[in-house]
Amino acid sequence: MHTALLQSSGRPGDVAHNLRVLDDAARAAAANGAGLLAAPEMFLTGYAIGDDVPKLAEPADGDSADAIAEIATRHGLAVAYGYPERDGETVYNSVQLISADGTRLANYRKTHLFGCFERDHFTPGDQPVVQAELAGLRVGLMICYDVEFPENVRAHALAGTDLLLVPTAQMHPFQFVAESLVPVRAFENQMYVAYVNRTGQEGEFEFVGLSTLAGPDGVARARAGRGEELVSADVDPAFLATSRENNPYLRDRRPGLYASLV
Repeated sequence: MHTALLQSSGRPGDVAHNLRVLDDAARAAAANGAGLLAAPEMFLTGYAIGDDVPKLAEPADGDSADAIAEIATRHGLAVAYGYPERDGETVYNSVQLISADGTRLANYRKTHLFGCFERDHFTPGDQPVVQAELAGLRVGLMICYDVEFPENVRAHALAGTDLLLVPTAQMHPFQFVAESLVPVRAFENQMYVAYVNRTGQEGEFEFVGLSTLAGPDGVARARAGRGEELVSADVDPAFLATSRENNPYLRDRRPGLYASLV
């Protein structure tokens, strides 16, 4: 499945503008043969929106979800996007995956909140593994800081995730996560990892870009620079199967020795 990563911060606080950016990216990705487009963490509203988080938060089946379902259907590709999710009085930092026919396939709530801003404005999710079937692949969802906890990604590996989508708002000086950690996570867990970041200055945050699609061999299939960019690469089930056959990490685990980890 050809997979596109939209590295963009859109326009913070302007949902209508960000939907137009997503529409343009979906058009370009589809023209390049992509079956999936992934956008960054909090792409719908912007990340550094402060006390506007509760005002701009929407339910998983809200108006913007309908608009993105229409974009997915019109361009014939699945779309994953980050957004602030409202559920009653509770707000989560979430990512939703919508299929090419407009079906809402999966919704994940960030389980590990980073920094005072996130802890002040969001409630952490409590479901570590959220998956959906897409084009013959088992696709998992995660957000930014979550991928830095090896237990999280290993849980996905044990649940059979083939492609892990990680919308992120990764900032300076932590660019080593995109450069080094993400390819290692893909290798040690034998999966593809799509890490799609914001870029540029946004309030007090400086996002570093470097969006990456890493394969199970630890090699980046696509890597963006520091600016606005749309990059893409293939997620190959045949290569994944061969890699899993040749790499013994998951088979050689000894869970009985790991009880002290929890």
